Amino acid sequence: MRALLAALAAVPLLAWGAAAGYRIDRAPIDPRDLVSLQAGARTFVNYCLNCHGAQYMRYNRLTDIGLTEAQIRDNLIFTGDKVGDTMKVALGVREGKALFGAAPPDLSVIGRSRGADWLYTYLRTFYRDSKTATGWNNAVFPQAAMPHPLWQLQGPRVTTIQSTIEDIDPNTKKKIGYLKHTLVLNESGIRTEKTEKLPGGKEYHVGTEISFASPADAKLATVAYDFAVRDLVNFLMFIAEPNVVTRKIIGIVVLFVLGFVFIFAFLLKKEYWKDVK
Repeated sequence: MRALLAALAAVPLLAWGAAAGYRIDRAPIDPRDLVSLQAGARTFVNYCLNCHGAQYMRYNRLTDIGLTEAQIRDNLIFTGDKVGDTMKVALGVREGKALFGAAPPDLSVIGRSRGADWLYTYLRTFYRDSKTATGWNNAVFPQAAMPHPLWQLQGPRVTTIQSTIEDIDPNTKKKIGYLKHTLVLNESGIRTEKTEKLPGGKEYHVGTEISFASPADAKLATVAYDFAVRDLVNFLMFIAEPNVVTRKIIGIVVLFVLGFVFIFAFLLKKEYWKDVK
């Protein structure tokens, strides 16, 4: 009962925290889509495996997504590793801390830790910011230590951050209106800021909105880049739980069996208790 009350008490806080952050988009992934998983594996080894490892996943397990060991060896292994080795990287913890301020985490179970929706939104909301150590920032995870790993695919973008805030009188400490602060970061992360007073006489929603604009000459259009991220997230979810499809099928079969057994158990119960008054 105490645990239940504590959980119910935390609900408003969780809702407030979700509302205060960037909106999380739904990831359109499908663990049965082998083409998507193979494309995600290619993106992972080309753009992620330089810093992040997946030490609980072996290369030869990728045969589960329709690849042969020869294809894995020729297209996905660029070092002296063997097909039976785990997906480790040479970058050590000490080197990672020196380069990024924090060691890049292993991505073996990042899908189960963060969830597909969070990863999908996170990889699509990087933007240039000249005031950060890496030159990058993120709408979902502000001040992220990791620079944008897929920036060559996504291309440069202009980011606009609009915040509506209360205008507080410094003397009386009372609200006298609302202000709109607009921050524009160009393709290089150079900031342009302005603050203006909003017309009075009505209430405004206090909060922040972030929007992105990609140039017409981007290497991948926004939709194409979203598909690339979808494939990568699909693969990250696969390495986090390779047996997810089998598990769901077994679960459905078990439920049907239990339902079938329940019918006989119910009939048996009626037979035993029919003479009991």
